[in-house]
Amino acid sequence: MVFGSRSGVEVRTALPADTLEIAGLLRQLGLCVEQRQVAERVERVLGDPSGTVLVATAWNGAVSALIALHWNSVLQADRPVAQITALVVDEAERRNGIGRLLIKAASQAARTAGCDQLTIATEQECDDLASFCETLGFTAANRGFVRSLRKRPRSGAT
Repeated sequence: MVFGSRSGVEVRTALPADTLEIAGLLRQLGLCVEQRQVAERVERVLGDPSGTVLVATAWNGAVSALIALHWNSVLQADRPVAQITALVVDEAERRNGIGRLLIKAASQAARTAGCDQLTIATEQECDDLASFCETLGFTAANRGFVRSLRKRPRSGAT
């Protein structure tokens, strides 16, 4: 499924053929995983109706970024909450709007799944991530960031 495109970048659901490039992106996060492991994990996530893996591809089809998210019901909310469990843009492609495009596509997928919130959990302080999240409308929360998926009423609207 294609979620959108901009400036030659397309966001779509990950495919088995993407696993070598996904493994390379995960290494940029400090995760040492083999292509076989990535293939199994991507297949497992995509086979689960409560999650998805999306990739951004360049005009030549090369995977330049990925986002993985899962949603589930929680006691603290009436509707499911979506959590971003992985987000990485290739170092050479950062600051080109690809992360923003992935967040937009993830938000669309989460809304389709009935979610009202999108969260990003973090293990440590990261000023770049905090700045990125705040720019996109997330607010700081306990060990991460959260953003409502409901549209805000326009100012002056009744």
